[in-house]
Amino acid sequence: MRILSGIQPSGALHLGNYFGMMRPAIELQERGDAFYFIADYHSLTSLSDPDVLRRNTRDVALDFLACGLDPARTVFFKQSAVPEVTELTWLLSTVTPMGLLERCHSYKDKTARGLAATHGLFSYPVLMAADILIYDSNLVPVGRDQKQHVEVTRDVAVKFNLAYGETFVIPEPEIREEVATVPGLDGQKMSKSYGNTIEIFAEEKAVRKKIMGIVMDSRTPQEPKPDADRNLAVQLLKLVAPADTARDYEERLRAGGLGYGDLKKKLFEAYWEHFAAARARRAELVAAPDYVDGVLRDGAAKARDLASTVLRRARRACGLD
Repeated sequence: MRILSGIQPSGALHLGNYFGMMRPAIELQERGDAFYFIADYHSLTSLSDPDVLRRNTRDVALDFLACGLDPARTVFFKQSAVPEVTELTWLLSTVTPMGLLERCHSYKDKTARGLAATHGLFSYPVLMAADILIYDSNLVPVGRDQKQHVEVTRDVAVKFNLAYGETFVIPEPEIREEVATVPGLDGQKMSKSYGNTIEIFAEEKAVRKKIMGIVMDSRTPQEPKPDADRNLAVQLLKLVAPADTARDYEERLRAGGLGYGDLKKKLFEAYWEHFAAARARRAELVAAPDYVDGVLRDGAAKARDLASTVLRRARRACGLD
């Protein structure tokens, strides 16, 4: 089974990225042949500063490796290091109905938030389809908000196969409902677009300030909180703390007697401890730039070997070769 996933270098990675995509992807290393890429082509729809893109791309590589990605088990590479994906995007575009793209909610959501209505943003799902199909991917772990794009990929692959014969593997999405959407500091989905994130590798002082600044209601510590399970700090604590610790704090909040300040202090402590080993590993990687470069270079070579094979198959199917 081949597993495919990607993540954009559009800013510092946060808990939503980690629990929604990174940790599930790292766990899936054990289940099959994993191909994970840094989606720098995709990031061009929202990021126009080349220096920032280079820095973010490097940071994503460091973060993923620090959090447990194993280059011995996973093909890890930059999307743009495999230019075959852009040619396949054009081939797929010729069988992709406009109506299919017009129904994609991501384009509507992003333009509503002020992103320019470019062709790249509109045709994003076709590039994503090429990302998936060019590696004969079987399984695509995604957040709930990306499920539609995998469905578009399946539709496009079926249309190409019907037009030109069996060419592409039809992938399946995998969504873990318990962490499909991680709440941000304001209760919305955690997202860089909303400015409500807790970064994985933030500076201690900055992240403490963010967590202690989470807005709560005006109830006193003594008042019981029957809705404790909906408390934002409790929801985040369940992600980063041991299950029995999170359960204890939820029960204490529900019964009354636990102050919100103490709850938020515990959330910070649990967050800081959760990523302690990853922070140490990241510091080692920062000091070994040649190693990180080698991982990405070797991954790109392996990815291109497979991508060129699949692209030749698609070119031959539609008459280009």
